[in-house]
Amino acid sequence: MGLIKMDQLGLKCPQPVLNIAAKVPTLQRGDILEILADCPSFEKDVRAWCERMKRTLLSIKDSGDGKKTAEIQL
Repeated sequence: MGLIKMDQLGLKCPQPVLNIAAKVPTLQRGDILEILADCPSFEKDVRAWCERMKRTLLSIKDSGDGKKTAEIQL
C-alpha cells in the first residue's frame, strides 16, 4: 500500500476528476491517492466520482486559500 500524490492546481473541473479516473487503473488496491486541487467544484465532483465508482473518500481538507486536498482509498 502506498501514497500517491497528484497536483491538479490550476485545472478546472472536470479535468481533475478525469485525471483521477485515468490514474486509478495504474494503482494497486489499498493505495491512497492524495489530490491537491483549487477548482471551486472539486469537492462536489470528487465526492460524486467516489460514490459512482464505489471508492472510499477518506478526507477532504480545505487549506483556506481555495485549495483542497482529497484522499481516496483504492
